[in-house]
Amino acid sequence: MNDAESNEMSQQLGEAGTREIGARLEHTNELLHRMLAEVAKTPSTHAIFVDAGYVYAAAGLLVAGTEDRRSFDLDAEGLIEAFIDKARTIFADSRLLRVYWYDGARRRIHTPEQQSIAELPDVKVRLGNLNANNQQKGVDSLIRTDLESLARHRAISDAALVGGDEDLVSAVEAAQGYGARVHLWGIEASDGSNQAEPLLWEVDSQRTFDLDFCRPYITRRPVTTYENEGAPPPSRDDVRFVGAQIAATWLAERGTESMADLLPGHPYLPGPVDQDLLVQAERVLQRSLRGHAVLRRALRDGFWHHLQTQY
Repeated sequence: MNDAESNEMSQQLGEAGTREIGARLEHTNELLHRMLAEVAKTPSTHAIFVDAGYVYAAAGLLVAGTEDRRSFDLDAEGLIEAFIDKARTIFADSRLLRVYWYDGARRRIHTPEQQSIAELPDVKVRLGNLNANNQQKGVDSLIRTDLESLARHRAISDAALVGGDEDLVSAVEAAQGYGARVHLWGIEASDGSNQAEPLLWEVDSQRTFDLDFCRPYITRRPVTTYENEGAPPPSRDDVRFVGAQIAATWLAERGTESMADLLPGHPYLPGPVDQDLLVQAERVLQRSLRGHAVLRRALRDGFWHHLQTQY
């Protein structure tokens, strides 16, 4: 083969290689366009994360003037639907994944109210625990786990977070680290702020729901009256016995560990526990103990006496 033939063959091979590379590039571009077209057709997705403890406290205080759940009823179904409608207007081109409702319960066993919420469409109830002081434990970590997991798997592009605790900052950071945007929703505070400043600084946007938004979903319960209110008050011994009965019931329901946490505070009870004790005793006695300081002390004495006999 002479030099001319060799050059001609090299040129042919070069042209063939160029055509092959061109074909590959064209095929790659076609695949890329298909992928981009699919992405364009896929709607973004959002989810709503509700710290129920925050909602009860903030909305209850705003509408009913109290954070005590026993003093008012919350129309959770109506409020959740309102949150969904609001998200639908804010994230107009996005679809709802679901609403996550985080609350606390003794031994993480659903209350009847929590069961009814869990049965709602597109709602998932996640439960932390309640300690002896009626404080939620483990709720913030549940929110972080869900937010981070959904963002990591690209299951959501936007998260509406209804809450105010500073401990939620790490949950926001985790979700944002995977590219999700986190929007903080809050309830108007009657005085000052009910959301931690570090949380407000960290989120991508903020929105506050006012009194008019919350009022339809909060109904204050009437003050309890008792049929035998005009009868003589019960004796101190009777009230002490009821206090011991309630302590025994609580010990069985809440466990020895949570009840043992109360012992260092003797003779005082945390406010929420003392209020629970009073309400349950009045229910048993069918008699108000408000204004009867001596009987209330007898109630606490009976409660403490039973606890101390168990430890």
